[in-house]
Amino acid sequence: MSQIDRRTFIKALAAASSASALSLPSLALAKTKAKVVVIGGGYAGATAAKYVKLLDKDIEVTLIEPNQIYVSCPLSNEVVVGHRDIKTLAVGYDGLKKRGVTVLHDLVTGVDRAKKVVSTKGGKKLAYDALVMSPGIDFQYTGIEGYTEALTEQFPHAWKAGPQTLLLKKQLEAMPDGGVFVIVVPKGPFRCPPGPYERASLVANYFQHHGKKKSKVIILDANDSHSKKGLFNQAWAKLYGWEKEGLGTNGMIEWVKGAEGGGVTKLDAKTKTVSSDFVDVKADVLNIIPSHKAGKIAADAGLTGAEGNNFEKGWCKVEPMTMASALDANIYAIGDSCVAGEMPLYGNPNAAFDMPKSAHIAMTQAKVAAAAIVAKLNGLPTPEPYYANTCYSVVGDDYGISVAHLYRVVNGTFKYIPEGSGVSMTTMPDKSPVPAIYRKLEAEYADGWLRNVIADAFG
Repeated sequence: MSQIDRRTFIKALAAASSASALSLPSLALAKTKAKVVVIGGGYAGATAAKYVKLLDKDIEVTLIEPNQIYVSCPLSNEVVVGHRDIKTLAVGYDGLKKRGVTVLHDLVTGVDRAKKVVSTKGGKKLAYDALVMSPGIDFQYTGIEGYTEALTEQFPHAWKAGPQTLLLKKQLEAMPDGGVFVIVVPKGPFRCPPGPYERASLVANYFQHHGKKKSKVIILDANDSHSKKGLFNQAWAKLYGWEKEGLGTNGMIEWVKGAEGGGVTKLDAKTKTVSSDFVDVKADVLNIIPSHKAGKIAADAGLTGAEGNNFEKGWCKVEPMTMASALDANIYAIGDSCVAGEMPLYGNPNAAFDMPKSAHIAMTQAKVAAAAIVAKLNGLPTPEPYYANTCYSVVGDDYGISVAHLYRVVNGTFKYIPEGSGVSMTTMPDKSPVPAIYRKLEAEYADGWLRNVIADAFG
């Protein structure tokens, strides 16, 4: 295969969608004993490990992940309300092993960037030529007086799928009719921007089907707007009697923005009461989502932003062309741990903000990083990257909504591509209502999307 063909192939991989990438053939480049280590076996890390190996079978790829089974956060809200079994979100690493990836179930304890060596709790020392840093998120338990990490067993966040998901499910099922389910949303950026509002929707749907029609969901949001806001408002009005923003309004769902008291600053754990400068709300079920930061190992390795930089603080800044760390050219930071580029913040295409921290964009970043790593290790030019995000939210019976965003690199910076991007319609082009079949199909597409991305990342 000629060098030109190799470049074309790698470029195609970087631009590939999750579904179409399944059919890509293996690429045998120049013989090499290069070593790539991947930290973290979520959507991003698994995808990076798989695609480095697909592109060059002679590269030694080691994925380090402490858990034997990965549980998907996307669609885990459906587990909370009983719409799906958590087993449908679980996947192991046998698929990666069959592709020649060495999977090491261990905990990374250190990264020596000077020596290019990763150390693990089990005593392993792994040298690398390229390191993929994909540790996901950790939580910050500061900012709410009276709230501690220990209290997550009383007030589950369920923002890492698994035991917390099942604990929140159990609390919802035990909630009395007329009870209040409170969701506390942190200041962005956070994993899965539409997630809190999807959760609120599905909890209200649970109320309707389980004899709890007098109950309410109250969203106390530190932000003044949110992802897919117009679509959620439309769904809430149609399905759950929502009329307008604010506390004490009609309907099963109430949303309070930060400027009007949504920013919670205090918790009374004994009474399950959360407070802001404007409101006090007593909950029967209290779902506090802590603020986020990059996984601890990224910070320990010195890859996260400076203390004084509010946007990059706690996150890994990257180079747009390759997803390489802005602080270390041999490390590629992908997935929820990184801060990357611009996106249309709440429908404003001119607003600069982080790319959404979603599974789909994480997998795209992983493919860009994999292509860049293989190109670099084989002496090829860096392929031109494109980034894509798709996110589905199921908000009720046969009712789904979605968003799709595209990005490219212009003059060394991430840029949002309006053409080809967008969200589900709120009306048809002639201003007539969107037919119910459209919403039903999007709900079905969400399940298909999940099966495709799990197969793409782990298969």
